[in-house]
This record gives sequence, structure tokens and C-alpha cells, in this order.
Amino acid sequence: MRQDSALLARLQDEIKQAMRAGDKRRLGLLRLVSAAVKQREVDERISLSDDDVVALLSKQVKQRQESIAQYESAGRDDLAEQERYEITVLQEFLPQPLDDAEIDRLVDAAITQTAAESMRDMGKVMGVLRPQVQGRADMAAVSARIKTRLQ
Repeated sequence: MRQDSALLARLQDEIKQAMRAGDKRRLGLLRLVSAAVKQREVDERISLSDDDVVALLSKQVKQRQESIAQYESAGRDDLAEQERYEITVLQEFLPQPLDDAEIDRLVDAAITQTAAESMRDMGKVMGVLRPQVQGRADMAAVSARIKTRLQ
């Protein structure tokens, strides 16, 4: 297996450690993530970079957060707890989240860099910001901050 991505190499190491430790819960999740990465590589005929893996992991975290809300509303706290556990494991592979001040600073810099003046320029601003905040901030929240600044 080729290892273009340090994150993928780390994932494989974590799988081996979980096997050695007999941690079936963690091992199952890590294998699921590994399978999702391989599936995407096969489907798109590409080798994923660290940024691609971060985007995939961010998507999986978001899916689990949505599942938690559904499980809690259905009274299935056991399933919600499993999703919370999986989020904590996935977040080990994601970069440190940005705080509100850092997000505001990056949004302001992107607006200045793109000379954005109105909502028509939102796509340009998002294009600059996405690589900087992917996996480190909720993109919906970032988008909302851009909208308030451009209105």
C-alpha cells in the first residue's frame, strides 16, 4: 500500500495498535475509516492527500453529530453515546479546531485578499478560506460569518 499521506500512515499505525491492544471498538471504527478512504481512492482513481483525508474525516464527524441529534430525539442514548465516542476518535486525526477570534481573523484576511464587497463575492472568499479552515471549523458557521461581513 502506498503512503503519500502522513495521516494515512498514522491511521494504519493506529489500526495496528488497536489490534495489539484488543480494542475492538476502536479497531472497528478505524477500519471503517480506512475502508472509506480506500473506497474514495478507487472510485475517483486518485491517491488521497492529507487535505483530502481531513475533508473525509470532517464529513464523517458531521454525519455523526447529525446522528446524535436523531438518536437523542428517539431516546436512544446508547447509540448517541457510541456516536460521541466515534467523534472523539475521529477528532484525534483532525487538526486543532480554530477558535472564534482566529476564524474572524481569517475571514477578514480573505475578504481583504479577494477585495470582496458584496454577496456576489462570497464564492471567492470561500475559495480562499476553505483550505485554511477545512477540518478545523464548521463550514456553515464560517459561511454565516462571511455573509454578515459582506452585507
